[in-house]
Amino acid sequence: MRRILAVSGEDRVEFLQGLVTNKVGEVPAWAALLTPQGKYLADFLVVPDGGRLLVDVDARLADDLLRRLSMYKLRSKVALEPTDLTVARGIGEMPDAAIADPRHPALGWRLYGGQGDDGTDWDAIRVAHCIPETLIELIPNETFILEAGFERLHGVDFRKGCYVGQEVTARMKHKTELRKGLVTVGIEGAAPVGTPILMADGREAGTLFTQSGGRAIAHMRFDRMGPFSDGGGLTAGGARIIP
Repeated sequence: MRRILAVSGEDRVEFLQGLVTNKVGEVPAWAALLTPQGKYLADFLVVPDGGRLLVDVDARLADDLLRRLSMYKLRSKVALEPTDLTVARGIGEMPDAAIADPRHPALGWRLYGGQGDDGTDWDAIRVAHCIPETLIELIPNETFILEAGFERLHGVDFRKGCYVGQEVTARMKHKTELRKGLVTVGIEGAAPVGTPILMADGREAGTLFTQSGGRAIAHMRFDRMGPFSDGGGLTAGGARIIP
């Protein structure tokens, strides 16, 4: 379930621009608010709507996001408020006034003020394209956005200037090599979201998340995804994981 917040006022673009990971204001964008240490707090779509910006966020994070944005308001000429808008989504022909989801073409369209869903299996699409979901693969105060694929999914802009957590994110991009992150793997069987993925010798290789159609999203240590000489492979609970 989603909630739509509204950011209005003459400083609305500048205000959000200085806080979130992506450039906002001209076209729909996917972005996140981070801690000063660069860890994920919330992700959302920011959609221009006349004299305001709509912030499309998971309903479970909406109140906390509104509170955090309000803390940063200071003397900015902005107003922050919840709305009663609903959002419809689907794939196929895009209705009038709908927007394309900026993360990936496979995610179809979103229509603000509309209602309902066309019955698409969104988990299957997310697994196929390794697209993380709020409060499943994206965990507040734990996830680093580059490990979650934000660069590949157009959720971070390295040229837009400063934002909260920018220094850590930029350092991960330019000065280190990612050693772990989200990937799509094969799975035989099933296991609960959050189940550790183990090597044959018991060492942890990652964590299992969304599963669909014999595939799954997993957060993996890249150096522990290769073949193993003992033939034991990777397991998550009673399921077999196939890199």
